[in-house]
Amino acid sequence: MSAAVAPENLHAEEAVKNYYGKKLKTSSDLKTGACTSQPGRYPKFIRDAMTLVHEEVALKYYGCGPVFPPALDGARVLDLGSGSGKDCYILSKLVGPDGFVTGLDMTDEQLEVANKYIDYHTKLYNHPKPNIKFVKGNMERMQDAGIESDQFDIIVSNCVINLAKDKLAVLKEAYRVLKVGGELHFSDVYADRDLPPSIREHEELWCECVVGALWWRDLYKLAKEIGFSTPRLVTAGLFSIDDKSYKDFLGDAKFVSVTYSLFKLPAQHSETKTILYSGSIAGHEEELKFDYNITFKKGEEAHVKPELATILQTSRYKNFFNFSDGEKGPCKCSKLEKDPFELCAEKGNQKGCC
Repeated sequence: MSAAVAPENLHAEEAVKNYYGKKLKTSSDLKTGACTSQPGRYPKFIRDAMTLVHEEVALKYYGCGPVFPPALDGARVLDLGSGSGKDCYILSKLVGPDGFVTGLDMTDEQLEVANKYIDYHTKLYNHPKPNIKFVKGNMERMQDAGIESDQFDIIVSNCVINLAKDKLAVLKEAYRVLKVGGELHFSDVYADRDLPPSIREHEELWCECVVGALWWRDLYKLAKEIGFSTPRLVTAGLFSIDDKSYKDFLGDAKFVSVTYSLFKLPAQHSETKTILYSGSIAGHEEELKFDYNITFKKGEEAHVKPELATILQTSRYKNFFNFSDGEKGPCKCSKLEKDPFELCAEKGNQKGCC
């Protein structure tokens, strides 16, 4: 059985709908730390946007990590598993009136809360018209929900893809609806091994974002199969499961919450390029942290290898860099298939992917 697909006897879609629509009332009802975030390192303008979200929307938030990549102004964004809409309303503020945010969710109760506050946030942000909508649908079958191809600059998802029965289908659909140069920027839970089907059959731990977790190495295989760029690890943090019965059931398996970034690139890649960051991205005026190991500093000449050069030249980042031929300055390189558990050990990071 592929690690990307849930066991046949686990009715994942109905279980998730029931869990997030009827069983959970607030984030305090969650039983593990897999799907809770800590807003510690966000830039101030994002923290300020968080405080503006309506209280009822925020109470039903179950995210595990940051889904606010840089350079959002004017972007078209899709949020997979948007729930009560908290991330969408923050994104609505960040993309501004020239951008647009679409939230996709399959849970009626969550969508009811999300749709309730569109006018409230539109007026609060002084937008001339709503720049947000919510759509009912399954992220494994976005076409059925009317999500068209080549539409989005960015797709975000916050501790949701692990809830899908077929991860490959989700990633294929994400690739389809992104524009060339578009980015899938998502946080999720990963395991240090391919979990056996017997563990994946635990319905409550599936709904708690634990046993639906991919082995982190499988993400690289899926991305390559679909045609995405090599996944870039942005942040990672271990979390522990304190419930003894859960720990006994899971055995030695360990879990980590990780934010990854994947890009849809043209077939023809660029050559190695020398780059210079302009410092003109809001909140990142002095430096732009691109992944766990690469930071672009304003005015610092450096060079990047073909895949990263292609990312920077075809994505929304292209307007913030100057490009020239050659290999001047230091190489901005990362070990691309980085073990997130190894990174956590190096950083001494024991919980929370943000």
